[in-house]
Formats: sequence, C-alpha cells, structure tokens
Amino acid sequence: MTADRPPLAEGIPDRLYGRRRGHPLRPRQQRLLDETLPRLRLSPEAAADPRAAFGIPVTAVWLEVGFGGGEHALEHVRANPGIGYIASEVFENGLCSLLSRLVAEGEEASGTLPPNLLLWPQDARHLLGLLPAGCLDRLMLMFPDPWPKARHAKRRFVNPALLPLVARALRPGGEWRIASDDPTYQGWMAEVLAAQTLFTAPPPATARPAGWPGTRYEAKALREGRQPLYWTLERRG
Repeated sequence: MTADRPPLAEGIPDRLYGRRRGHPLRPRQQRLLDETLPRLRLSPEAAADPRAAFGIPVTAVWLEVGFGGGEHALEHVRANPGIGYIASEVFENGLCSLLSRLVAEGEEASGTLPPNLLLWPQDARHLLGLLPAGCLDRLMLMFPDPWPKARHAKRRFVNPALLPLVARALRPGGEWRIASDDPTYQGWMAEVLAAQTLFTAPPPATARPAGWPGTRYEAKALREGRQPLYWTLERRG
C-alpha cells in the first residue's frame, strides 16, 4: 500500500472507474498533463492539512468527485474565490478539458492559475482516507457513472460500504450534493439512503437547485428526455 493509497473499507472494490484514457492525447493535451497538472496537483502529504495547501487563505474546503469536463468545477471556483476547491478526476481527457480552459496555448508551464483550485488526478476514495476528519464543508458528486449492470453495483460511488468514509471527511452539518439522470442509479440512491443514518436525506429535487452550476451531462440528459434528480444530504452531528 503506497502513501497515497490508504486502506479502503472492507467490501469496497479496489477501484470504481473503468478506463483512464479515451482517444489518444494530442501534443497540447500531453503538455497540459506534464506541465500544468503538477502546478495544481494536491500531494498526499498536503492532504493532511488541505486548507494550508492552497495559495491563499480559504474559509472552507469543497471537494468534487469526478468532475468530467470541468465546467461545473470551474464555475464554482470562479464564483467562490474564498473557497478552497479540490477537483478529483482519474480520466485523463477530462483533466485535459479542465486544464485547457485555464491556460492558453504555449502557457502550460507559466500561465496564471486560480489560487483556490487544487486537483487530485487519482481515485477520490483514497483522498477521503487521507483527509483529516471533518475537514470538508461540501462534497459534490455530479452525474456519476451509474454502472447499470447488477453485477457492477458495488462499483457505484454511493455505496453502503463507502458512506462512513464520506461522513468521516465531512464536518457535522456539511453538505453532500448528488445528481443523477440514470433511473437505475436513482433507484439505487433511494435504497441506499433509506438504509443509512449518517446523513439527513430529504427527497431529491426534480429541478436543479439554485447555486448548482450545470454540466454537459445534465444538458445531454435533458436533450434526450431523461429526468435528473438532485439530492442535498447533510452530515448528521
């Protein structure tokens, strides 16, 4: 077990994601990973004191798990300059999408970057194990992979075995936002939340709440006639 991969709870698979790369990376994308990503990367050592890891003083720390193309993360980063935002994503093409929005061509190693943004380009569950207890004020899970086949249910991020790890990282009263347009995942959410006591779990909203930036996945779901649901959970004290 390496320093950035602490033990996971019994019953959780070694990983929840599939492939880490889609189409082959273009030269510009590879430069972003080689030159820009290290400038934003949260190290395992710095995760022990996340507020101190940012380039500015921050009033709270938020974590987004699986940021996809990065549009949701960057809107939050720009709208909340006093919040320390950790964005986690293992898919290299998604990392490149976010990084390409931050720096212009030719400025991969020198362009100005948001001081309130850090990236974790690895499994977010391992980060949750490294963070100090109660350090997160908000966790966001926007349109996660539904793993629709029954035999893959254990790979879903919302998982009975994983809930204690999430609850440990969130402070009492901290918020966990979840959105999904997949009927299988929506049913799974209802089942998992009904059987737990760590979070308050009011019924999900059927329209995106105020203060929730949109994502490309939400836009695609609406175009294709699927109904997203939006959960706002609160960590019990």
